[in-house]
Amino acid sequence: MTHPNNDRLTDEPFLVVEDLTVKFPTADGLVNAVSGLSYSVELGKTLGIVGESGSGKSVSSMAILGLHDAKRSQITGSIRVGGKELLGLSEDKMRPIRGNQVAMIFQDALAALHPFFRVGAQLSEAYMVHNPKASKRDARKVAIEMLDRVGIPQPDRRYSDFPHQFSGGMRQRAMIAMGLINNPQLLIADEPTTALDVTVQAQILDLLGDLQREYNSAVVIITHDLGVIAEMADDVLVMYAGRAVEYGAAKELLTHPEMPYTWGLLSSVPDVSADTDARLIPIPGNPPSLLRPPSGCAFHPRCVHTSKVPGDLCFTELPELVPGQRGGMHVKRCHLVNPDEIYRAEVLPEIAPDLAEENQ
Repeated sequence: MTHPNNDRLTDEPFLVVEDLTVKFPTADGLVNAVSGLSYSVELGKTLGIVGESGSGKSVSSMAILGLHDAKRSQITGSIRVGGKELLGLSEDKMRPIRGNQVAMIFQDALAALHPFFRVGAQLSEAYMVHNPKASKRDARKVAIEMLDRVGIPQPDRRYSDFPHQFSGGMRQRAMIAMGLINNPQLLIADEPTTALDVTVQAQILDLLGDLQREYNSAVVIITHDLGVIAEMADDVLVMYAGRAVEYGAAKELLTHPEMPYTWGLLSSVPDVSADTDARLIPIPGNPPSLLRPPSGCAFHPRCVHTSKVPGDLCFTELPELVPGQRGGMHVKRCHLVNPDEIYRAEVLPEIAPDLAEENQ
């Protein structure tokens, strides 16, 4: 199916982020929220961005939509959507793109929806902003159809409800409806299943997958849940302290991770299907301050494998993003020479003994 908004200017991936850096001046100093971040997403594909709170996931994605106050932020690099450079565009030029070509599903639907306006009216307004020739009746019809499309029961009646009259799952569905009402080519979903029970989570993920296949949209899904990544993503970007620390195809990265931080994320996720000998191992310590990040590898204060690197490289030298041992598009930011061997010999037996035995 050809996307209704498809007006590509080049043959490059639909979203291209290159060397993106976002800094916030504060009274205490400069916060290095995102540093040198690069990635791309093609139409019809899903990129999962994972990492702890404060790793730069949401900050980088909000930069794509131009949601940072230019007076309170310093943003450099390049953000291209459909071949068009977005960084540096004025608010007047960003407004037709935001919500139409690029849309975002925010983490807290209750905060994102205006409490004083009816849900349907907010959807209708989002439609009319980008379709000025549409009548209010047309906008209402489209809004009701979209509420029905995302699984809201009795959409013609719920159109007139306020956000507080919706359950958490229904508000999230309403947010998805608002994000998709103009058929955007790029959809950014920031923690779309946070605070929802597992049944509703599965429904939301199925819905996003169905709508992506229908519209052939590019999707960026931001989450800390690797289960969501395993189900939804084609590619995975792991972020730590504002930088990309590992990137690759989802299946490859989740089965053969080469960055100790990624190992920590996998080790700290419970697996109900794992055997009873599997352990839940949290990552020690806390994420670093982005005001004064550690020298060398930002993860070294929490990493238990620094002794396997000769000299003091982990403490003094920031590792580059280098190709993984298995080739392909897999890259990692780590000084370890043989991470695949360490993962199979030391990490996998702790978190998944059954898989470790199969790989022997």
